[in-house]
Amino acid sequence: MVADFVSSMSDHPLRNEPPFDKDPDTIPGLFKDLKPIDSAISSVEKLLHSEKYEVYFLSTAPWNNPSAWTDKRLWIEEQFGEKINRRLILTHRKDLMKGDILIDDRPNNGAKDFEGELITFGSHKYPNWDAVLHYLV
Repeated sequence: MVADFVSSMSDHPLRNEPPFDKDPDTIPGLFKDLKPIDSAISSVEKLLHSEKYEVYFLSTAPWNNPSAWTDKRLWIEEQFGEKINRRLILTHRKDLMKGDILIDDRPNNGAKDFEGELITFGSHKYPNWDAVLHYLV
């Protein structure tokens, strides 16, 4: 959970226009200009530089918004540069991925069935990146 999708979606000028009022994640270009969540970039940078973790970005993109797939890849590269080359996985089935830890804000798209530990970002236990880092580092 590094991008603030909710704020970007709510603030977008097309948010209340049909057909986007009913399906806002189909707004073209929505995913290219997302704002990072507070402390997300610096926190992930710490994890990327840690010898303890091999970090991958696992995300779901709306099937009926093809630009979202490209926009997510470009956004993640803009935030983290070349070091994330080939570390973005776009899928609707997070439970098919192998790993020890998944940090996600929702149990959707298989996250609740992930084989490793699910850290629920935004929960009481992990309300922000400081809490997540405190647990992981």
